[in-house]
Amino acid sequence: MRFLFLPALALLAAPATAAPQKPTPAKPGTVRVRLTTSEGPITLALDTRHAPKTSANFLAYVDDGRFDGTDFYRAARGKKAPKFGFIQGGIRTDARRILPAFPLETTTQTGIRHLDATISMARGSEPGSAGGNFFITVGPTPAMDARPGYLGYAAFGHVVGGMDTVRRILAKPTGGGLDAFKGQMILNRVALISAKRLDGMPKPTSGPRPWLMQTRPTQPRAR
Repeated sequence: MRFLFLPALALLAAPATAAPQKPTPAKPGTVRVRLTTSEGPITLALDTRHAPKTSANFLAYVDDGRFDGTDFYRAARGKKAPKFGFIQGGIRTDARRILPAFPLETTTQTGIRHLDATISMARGSEPGSAGGNFFITVGPTPAMDARPGYLGYAAFGHVVGGMDTVRRILAKPTGGGLDAFKGQMILNRVALISAKRLDGMPKPTSGPRPWLMQTRPTQPRAR
């Protein structure tokens, strides 16, 4: 993680009685989430007004701690423009962390397009198969928007801080993978250490948390 250190003279010049600055409140209809990664922080603004179901799903993963200890595992770069593409993270196929499926909110329904710094849900071939995996775009990716005969992906917010972190992750060495993932798997782990909401009260689900259960080491049998 990278920290910003102010020069010592600037610190000395600050008034001793200055009150700490309060964080800027979120705009109405948005909830901010901070992702802490091994490459630095990323701050998201979820559009709960236009994409309520998709935002609620993501916040459930956040409030339950289901993203904590996962990773960013995919960096898909354009062949002709490798500084653009998207990064993907989340629970992968960890069934212990997954929540029930929810309906797909298309870009035609929400009006949220896949522009630069957009966060959207990854999914399988079925429209309602999105769950605990998501991606963040670097540069516009209109091919992921809905169009006649194609439902596209559910965009539900954008990055408001930490795009430098997103770009660092996109630039990571990649390889391996199969089919659409071929050559796009990040080789050296980028940890998603924690995901925390910055606005409003957490609303954890009542479901079990089996991923937190530690497996006891097997004790050797006495002879």
